Amino acid sequence: MIEIDNIHKSFEANNVLKGVYADINKGEIFTIIGPSGQGKSTLLRILNTLERPTSGQIFFDSNDLFSGKKTPVEVRRRMSMVFQKTAVFDMNVFDNIAIGLKYRGYSKTDINETVNRALDEIGLSGYGGRSAKTLSGGEMQRVALARAIVSKPDVLYLDEPTASLDPVNTEKIEDLILHYNKEYGTTIVMSTHDMLQGQRLSDRIGVMMDGRFLQIAAPDEIFSRPGNENVARFIGINNVFYGTVREKYGDGVNGILKSGNVSLIVKSEFKFGDRVAFCIRPEEITVHNHRAEPVKGRNILAGKISGIHRQGRMMYADIDAGIRISAMVTWEQYEGSGFEEGDEVMISFKPRSVFVMGKV
Repeated sequence: MIEIDNIHKSFEANNVLKGVYADINKGEIFTIIGPSGQGKSTLLRILNTLERPTSGQIFFDSNDLFSGKKTPVEVRRRMSMVFQKTAVFDMNVFDNIAIGLKYRGYSKTDINETVNRALDEIGLSGYGGRSAKTLSGGEMQRVALARAIVSKPDVLYLDEPTASLDPVNTEKIEDLILHYNKEYGTTIVMSTHDMLQGQRLSDRIGVMMDGRFLQIAAPDEIFSRPGNENVARFIGINNVFYGTVREKYGDGVNGILKSGNVSLIVKSEFKFGDRVAFCIRPEEITVHNHRAEPVKGRNILAGKISGIHRQGRMMYADIDAGIRISAMVTWEQYEGSGFEEGDEVMISFKPRSVFVMGKV
């Protein structure tokens, strides 16, 4: 549906987009994730024809967005956008939602029916006569979403739609996004710096850093097989290491990867002598008492707990085991283990838990 071909965008000497490529499919939720200031909002503004690219092309249903037969205004009628900073007009809620329908020439009967249905969908039935300026931030964002969707756009662009919202209102907005996609088949392209939100909502994710996509894939692929070290660290994998492929092991499918003084059994197609980057998700690592019996077929390392910290319901143990590695357990598992900082432990993980990202 949307083809992004080598898009560059500069603001004077500031190169914001540096060669963006992507294909966005009809009916999918495509989420752009990445740290702040990497070009996510700029790309959305270009897709919505609010900015022109410095170079490159964007095709919308095979029509060149900026030099095709259809004008940007004609194409924009098939799109809607909700901006990061919630914007409502100084009028009542009903008229805020109806404003686009009036410009499109909808009849009064159709407007009443469409807006009242939208108010039901966003959980604000009975709010139509209220001033939009008196609503909470979460309610305003729901009104902005309803205003964007009532004209039934082919594509809905959302720029950090929950950035300033509390968890309760964030969940309501996420539910609406999923509802609009399923109910109306709307293609949704959204940006967020919240990697977990991207995982919850998306059919595919594009990880954007330094003005380009580093990886585009389904959420499970991104989170289990990150494309490189930068993607791995952004999605929360701190266990990123470098090593050298040394030899084949066992049936020849596995290999020995040497990192410093540590040798690991890994599943890898890389060749002997290749210098590679690899990562291990912290939840894939099991922490044992240092007297535990080795488990056949798993990587086993002896180490010492150098630090323990909590993140929500999860506990992270930093372990010096020849490489500094972090393991994650639930609070309940941690309480039952009796582990403390300074304890000697064994850690184990399967060969498939070591993902070799590529040569360096």
